[in-house]
Amino acid sequence: MRLYLVRHGETESNRRGLALGQDDVPLNEHGLWQAKRVGRALASEPLVAVYSSPLRRAQDTAQAVAGHHGREVQVEERLIEMDVGEVEGLPFDEVRKRYPDLLEKWVSGSGPTQTMPGGERLVDVQERAWALVNELAARHGDEVIAAVSHNFVILSLIARALGIELAQFRRLRHSVAAVSVLDFSPKRVKVVRLNDTCHLEED
Repeated sequence: MRLYLVRHGETESNRRGLALGQDDVPLNEHGLWQAKRVGRALASEPLVAVYSSPLRRAQDTAQAVAGHHGREVQVEERLIEMDVGEVEGLPFDEVRKRYPDLLEKWVSGSGPTQTMPGGERLVDVQERAWALVNELAARHGDEVIAAVSHNFVILSLIARALGIELAQFRRLRHSVAAVSVLDFSPKRVKVVRLNDTCHLEED
């Protein structure tokens, strides 16, 4: 299976640098433009299915992709973003002020095992997302599919595909509306494209 991993387009929370988890914020005007660009970029790919997180910023991005292929967007709960709990909507400086110990632990080797206040752990995000993509690989065989999701979900999947410790996810980057590609075979998983944003360049 070839999996196109797509991060949703920009929201106002992204633009303002606010913590964003499962709050169901919409794409902003620029994010809608980005979604159209992603759809155009993947229009020539032989996609047989398009999956999406249940959050509308992801679903709207997924619809921009699926529309080129006559496909219905299939909502998959395990693609939802990490639950960041009480830090939802906070600027970074405010998170540091309210939860200084949390940030210190978050950037350490044990960061992925730390539970966000009122939220979940990154290791659990990776586990649910990896279980899903393996189910999709078994379902789709040699087919090509797309999944539209979120920053922490995508980075945790890429870290697993690369075989690196989850704590090293901060060495990776996945921009809004960027595309990465994973190839799944019975023996291995290959990352064949990472954080591609070429489709977002102005004409």
